[in-house]
Amino acid sequence: MGVRSYEEECSFLEKIEPHTWKIKKNFVPNMNVEGIFFVNENLEKLMFDELRNACRPGSIGGFLPAVKQIGNVAALPGIVKGSIGLPDVHSGYGFAIGNMAAFDLDDPKAIVSPGGVGFDINCGVRLVRTNLMEKDVQPLKEKIAQSMFDHIPVGVGSKGIIPMNARDLEEALEMGMDWSLREGYAWAEDKEHCEEYGRMLNADPAKVSPKAKKRGLPQLGTLGAGNHYAEIQVVEEIFDSRNAAKMGIETTGQVCVMIHSGSRGFGHQVATDALLAMEKAMKRDTIEVNDRQLACAYIKSQEGQDYLKSMAAAANFAWVNRSSMTFLTRQAFAKTFNSTPDDLDMQVIYDVSHNIAKTERHMVDGKEKTLLVHRKGSTRAFPPHHPLIPVDYQLTGQPVLIGGTMGTCSYVLTGTEKGMSKTFGTTCHGAGRALSRAKSRRELSYQDVLDKLASQGISIRVASPKLVMEEAPESYKNVTDVVDTCHAVGISAKCFKLRPIAVIKG
Repeated sequence: MGVRSYEEECSFLEKIEPHTWKIKKNFVPNMNVEGIFFVNENLEKLMFDELRNACRPGSIGGFLPAVKQIGNVAALPGIVKGSIGLPDVHSGYGFAIGNMAAFDLDDPKAIVSPGGVGFDINCGVRLVRTNLMEKDVQPLKEKIAQSMFDHIPVGVGSKGIIPMNARDLEEALEMGMDWSLREGYAWAEDKEHCEEYGRMLNADPAKVSPKAKKRGLPQLGTLGAGNHYAEIQVVEEIFDSRNAAKMGIETTGQVCVMIHSGSRGFGHQVATDALLAMEKAMKRDTIEVNDRQLACAYIKSQEGQDYLKSMAAAANFAWVNRSSMTFLTRQAFAKTFNSTPDDLDMQVIYDVSHNIAKTERHMVDGKEKTLLVHRKGSTRAFPPHHPLIPVDYQLTGQPVLIGGTMGTCSYVLTGTEKGMSKTFGTTCHGAGRALSRAKSRRELSYQDVLDKLASQGISIRVASPKLVMEEAPESYKNVTDVVDTCHAVGISAKCFKLRPIAVIKG
């Protein structure tokens, strides 16, 4: 088949609601279900520009356009209902980032794909509130920013300061936040306010390669680089005061800390190991996919089960990692404000993952089914009264943390009933890239980005200057567009908005 023109490609895409597009079957070969994506006017333009550029003669990029990737995921065996693109969707390895899909565990041909989780397993966000107000922090802003930068190891090769040996690592991989709690790095309440209570019970450290463990051992309690950050933020606007109050957010001007990080080199190695094993399994089981980056295995196969157990261990690593950094953040604040974390009310509001695959029960065509839900660059957003969310949030719905980009606002949303029927209880995870990292480095200057942040009154501490260009707000979609689209579609509801006053980055 020859390459289709942009107009021909667009004939397979249909706008079915103001913010909703359908990708018809036959857009790519072998689609089992339709694709769907949610965008507003601004985000729609980015999606279609990406597709148009890919149709130009001689255009060669690293990944397929996101809309094609959503189609290719729709062709995977065992998928149910649809391949779903959230408003922050952009192209990634295999699955687009911001693409979620669910697979029927009762179907022996249903697959699990590491490309549907990502290399940074359980990359996620944690929000810690305080009882400090902006006026308390402003005079000491540079001091607290420096203290956090000193306490939390950041950057590409950073090494953790939480004492760890090989045995500790094995236990942490199995126990997740229960290990942090036992060792005194977490509070009991932290666990209550964490997805999966900070521990995936199917984790099996024996399924993790020695190479992954070697990479992970020195990195526990480190922020890493790329789009990871720790930010001191101020509540700027409250959209739902009842739900915000349930999270301990009483007023604008209240200070919070957001930590965005994942499983570091450990998770990357787990994913790499699994992809190699699955390429062999695909040959053996003659599994056909449209893109070799969608390497996968039957969920029930040895390779599928091994991956799910090692992925769960990497998820536990990430929760221990964020817990360790919460401990260090509490220390930095206590020192700077000459108080205790308890007196500063440094409670975890919530901790969510946005790169994970989990077994969940959902309604499909009127029947309850057990599904393996892949969320890559997307966040679980369960509604009020759901049994898997903490008792504190039974009336509000699950808090959803949407991190902005360096220097832009972040949001807290809550899960909705509509999200359960439309997206398997899933919403966006952040802003989503608009420029590639290489393009950001070419088009932006380090000093301009820093000057702009300074002009906004934002203190910054960064380990690697070149990353500043890669992570500049201009490199990303507008997070407000993304959040407003989710709110308009009804898959999550806006609760409150935060703006940064200090950013710590790798």
